[in-house]
Amino acid sequence: MKKFFLLAIVMLGFAAATFAQTGASTTASATATIVAPITITEILNMDFGLLAVNATLGTVELTPAASPVRTPAGGVTLITGGTITAAEFTVTGVAGYTYTITLPSTSTNILNGANFMWVDTWMDDKISHQGTLASGTDNFYVGGTLHVHASQAAGIYTSATPFTVTVNYN
Repeated sequence: MKKFFLLAIVMLGFAAATFAQTGASTTASATATIVAPITITEILNMDFGLLAVNATLGTVELTPAASPVRTPAGGVTLITGGTITAAEFTVTGVAGYTYTITLPSTSTNILNGANFMWVDTWMDDKISHQGTLASGTDNFYVGGTLHVHASQAAGIYTSATPFTVTVNYN
């Protein structure tokens, strides 16, 4: 019986030591890194070049490229000469980071007095609207579709309000 009583006291001692620990603690730090803001700069404005029209409405698609291609449809004829450019932008930020391009979701009117045409169906030359700031900068191009009225009045048409292109870090 003494052995049993002694064994019970030893086991109770181990149990008391096991339950005596009520918790543990440690510390951790909080960190934040502020990166350089991403910026976008317009290099070239979009220019559909010289066009002739007839009594049928039409369109001109301008590809987003350093040497853009114009594709007419309907009552539009392309005239050789003049300036033809897709809009070009430079993005600056942290080297190696990727960014997303957001193009306008609405059309932009281009005006000559009371006469107007509009540009929509915006497109950029990046895959899935994503670019990479390989060395801290990257360029991209934006094209779109110009909608021309039948017998559109002659003149130089310019957007009253520029279209907005936005970039954000991924």
